Amino acid sequence: MNEAGLAADSRLDAGLPLRRLKLLDLTVARAGPTCVRHLADWGADVIRIEPPRTGGGEVGNRDGFDFQNLHRNKRAIELDLKSEKGKEIFFQLARDADVIVENMRAQVKFRLGVDYETVRRVNKRIVYASISGFGQDGPYGHRAGVDQIAQGMGGLMSITGEPGQGPLRVGIPIADLTAGNLLALAVMMALFQREETGEGRWVHTSLLEAQVFMLDFQASRWLLAGEVAKAAGNDHPTAIPTGVFPASDRPITIAASSPRLWGRFCQALGKPDWVAKPGWDTGEGRSKDRLAINQAISDVTREKSSLHWIEVLDEAGIPCGPINTIDQTFADPQVQHLGLARPVEHARLGPQRIVGTPLNMSGLEDRIRRPTPDAGQHTDEVLGALGYDAGTIAKLRADGII
Repeated sequence: MNEAGLAADSRLDAGLPLRRLKLLDLTVARAGPTCVRHLADWGADVIRIEPPRTGGGEVGNRDGFDFQNLHRNKRAIELDLKSEKGKEIFFQLARDADVIVENMRAQVKFRLGVDYETVRRVNKRIVYASISGFGQDGPYGHRAGVDQIAQGMGGLMSITGEPGQGPLRVGIPIADLTAGNLLALAVMMALFQREETGEGRWVHTSLLEAQVFMLDFQASRWLLAGEVAKAAGNDHPTAIPTGVFPASDRPITIAASSPRLWGRFCQALGKPDWVAKPGWDTGEGRSKDRLAINQAISDVTREKSSLHWIEVLDEAGIPCGPINTIDQTFADPQVQHLGLARPVEHARLGPQRIVGTPLNMSGLEDRIRRPTPDAGQHTDEVLGALGYDAGTIAKLRADGII
């Protein structure tokens, strides 16, 4: 990239809170890239390091919807970390980096010689961030882990689905995504502390830890009350009524469990007598008579359209909404207002829309600044900044180092 191009590129990051950060991205799959995506979206200069394609390094469909959504706002280089010359280049980059993120199997970074303690010898300010399947050590520390395994081992599948119909995975990779989100938070905490100490640290989490953490009140229900939660389907496990109910055209979801909301809900449905009905006049009673209450509500709601009930219940201050398919979600006027489908122009693939960041900061526009880079797109640019001339770069490429 020429000087004018570099200047234009840097202007894209102007004013963003993380624009001073330099980050090396060694991530694969989804959990690690989810962490990096947060930091890249808010201005970090991310260099994604991938194995050279000549060595069979590229995996999956780079042009597909998943890869394109995960790796925007980055630069990309190809570098063989198994070679001594490749590691030499890596450590040149690491000397000036603020953050390194990886989610290889726990022992791989040590075999490659790019682990935290090794990097720290050349850069004590580095914040080194890791995600593994089950933790960096312990009886399962050596094991490979993917999202669905964590959903099962972390208890989530046992409480998902209809009662009596067996375990069910959640329809998104929630352990991957949560681990990535939590690691981004840990990175920011370590950077904040570095301002005081002048030194970085190793921060890490795992799919299993993230999934157990996400059990939240279902976990504390066991730890503090000794209750083992079971699958409750679309019903909230403790707050009644909260669930999915039929309308004449499509289902809707309603939450009216508190005493105040229950009274308003009964009035809105034209059933004021339910408020004082024995057994339905307390939260405990409604929980015990869940099936009968759900049936009574369904008998009323199925008589009119979803739009009718959403308007009536919204007027009464009752949380409610339609059950949208994904296309209906992105057609929803509130989702469109929030700008969650963000446009970006890819030089080779053309115009795209990808999922925007859910974070908002006053005075800052959270647009997608750069599309996902092609493999090795910025290798020459990054090595040139390190002082490598064109001849040396050509030799490295011929040798399969880049």
